[in-house]
Amino acid sequence: MTMTSESKGSSFRLSMLIYDTRYRSITIQIFFLLLFMLGLYWLISNTANNLEQLGKPISFDFLGARAGYDINQRLIDYTNDSTHLTAWMVGLLNTIVLAIAACITATLIGVTAGVLRLSKNWIVSKLMTIYVEVFRNVPLLLWIIVFFAVLTEATPAPNAFRGADPASTMYLFDSLAITNRGTYLAGPVFSNDLGSLTLGAASLSLNWLLVIAAIVASIFANIKLLKHATAVQEATGVRPVTWWKSLLILFGPVIAVLVGLGVYLDYPELKGFNFQGGIFLRNSFIAIWLALTVYTGAFIAENVRAGILAISKGQTEAASALGLRPGRTMNLVILPQALRVIIPPMISQYLNITKNTSLAIAVGYMDVRATLGGITLNQTGRELEAMLLLMMTYLALSLLISGGMNVYNNSVRLKER
Repeated sequence: MTMTSESKGSSFRLSMLIYDTRYRSITIQIFFLLLFMLGLYWLISNTANNLEQLGKPISFDFLGARAGYDINQRLIDYTNDSTHLTAWMVGLLNTIVLAIAACITATLIGVTAGVLRLSKNWIVSKLMTIYVEVFRNVPLLLWIIVFFAVLTEATPAPNAFRGADPASTMYLFDSLAITNRGTYLAGPVFSNDLGSLTLGAASLSLNWLLVIAAIVASIFANIKLLKHATAVQEATGVRPVTWWKSLLILFGPVIAVLVGLGVYLDYPELKGFNFQGGIFLRNSFIAIWLALTVYTGAFIAENVRAGILAISKGQTEAASALGLRPGRTMNLVILPQALRVIIPPMISQYLNITKNTSLAIAVGYMDVRATLGGITLNQTGRELEAMLLLMMTYLALSLLISGGMNVYNNSVRLKER
């Protein structure tokens, strides 16, 4: 007979773990948890024993060995004499830069396309529909290859910029040169060098750390200003003018830091067979960046459109009755409410961008998949260790993105008063 919660006064017996409804579910969960842990232990121990018999015991000592290969695009100091750990860090930074750049541009294009898909202008609406349907229904890898082919085949070689009457010319007052090897553009250089900060295998410029700190501080200060303006508006009904204060807060400290560091632009110049100076962006980076942008932007556009359609039409009619123009209605009334619908699926799109950066190996961009999961794996023969580290890398990046976006989602969701 099955015991129920009516027998609370009886003493505990082992049979109650099975027959008492108060303990049965806990007993079953513990049993399956132990079964899972035993299976996992058997799998790990069996794998380790087999690898040891093959003369390949699990070890991560290879990270300290000499890498022996070059990485063509890097943010920290690296040579072929550096370790595999440094190569891993270089690839990780390349992945992060690509993911951040693609997330920003995909969001801008996606939000714009999503709003324009609902435009009353028939031509604009249909053009955005064509964009969404074309780019999201073709595999991302094909777009990467298409963009890379266009960048390498439809652009001039560096020697086309040579001579008194060159076949190709630079753009933006000789600050931008687009070639079949990559794009060269003027880059900032500091005349006052503060030195560098060495953190293990990475060497970070103190100049750039100071600039980034100024930008972050300015953004947080502007957020505080806008929150104060909102509080004043809710208390008095009148919103104070903040646009000039925001401009001063956002740009004032950054400009002051740049002037103090003696920043100037280093323009690219054709010397020998290639351009020298400035910033060099390889076609592999530009191709994967553009492909991730337009491909994911199409999905974000649908998320934005769905979020806007989820808002009651009465909100738009009420805003119009108050005299708000369509643009201000969208910015002040519709989009703030639609964020609670847009953000959750947008988190998934940011995660997709981060994981899809692994396709950059198709065009030779040296991300973490190409370094740790490619050349390092092949040279050391440590397939299991390299794949475990690669999986942990993508898992950590995904959890950071998901956690940060969830915090933002909680801050913008509708709160009951």
